[in-house]
Amino acid sequence: MKDEELLRLIKEGNSDATNKLIIRYRSVVELIAGKYINSPLEKDDLVQEGMIGLLAAIESFNSEKGAKFSTYASRCIDNSIKSALKKISRLKDIPQAFLTSLEDEPFDSQYGLSAEDEYLAKESVNALTDFLYEGLSRFENEVLRLYIVGCSYNEIADKLGKNTKAIDNAIQRIRKKLDGVAF
Repeated sequence: MKDEELLRLIKEGNSDATNKLIIRYRSVVELIAGKYINSPLEKDDLVQEGMIGLLAAIESFNSEKGAKFSTYASRCIDNSIKSALKKISRLKDIPQAFLTSLEDEPFDSQYGLSAEDEYLAKESVNALTDFLYEGLSRFENEVLRLYIVGCSYNEIADKLGKNTKAIDNAIQRIRKKLDGVAF
């Protein structure tokens, strides 16, 4: 059965078709994950991130756009792995005291959000994270990271080898950029 037929069945709610497509593309996921074997993530984690990308590709593929599913899926798999690696590299310098375990589920216990509200909140956080990574310069990201963990302007300036005016200017640019962001 061709990919297009399986995708049509998936749109009709056939979970067996989803499983067949996942099994068919498992080797593609492993091949793409293999390109990142020397990264901070273990191979199983890379494959898992790739599988998330594959599921996203299955869910969002539109044949009317002209691309083949195999091309689209490969791109989604690669992007998902790259996104996970970017998140890891952003988090590696944050002190452990500022991290929260995934098991804590702060949205549910702290605010009593519905599943839909929790999903929307997490999507907003992801959108903000993506914006910060793509919308801010490397220097602005470093300044923001240190500012968020409680460093003063003087401490940030010392750590980055800049003067406090450069830090203040960076924070003002960050504020202006964030003012234009809608979630």
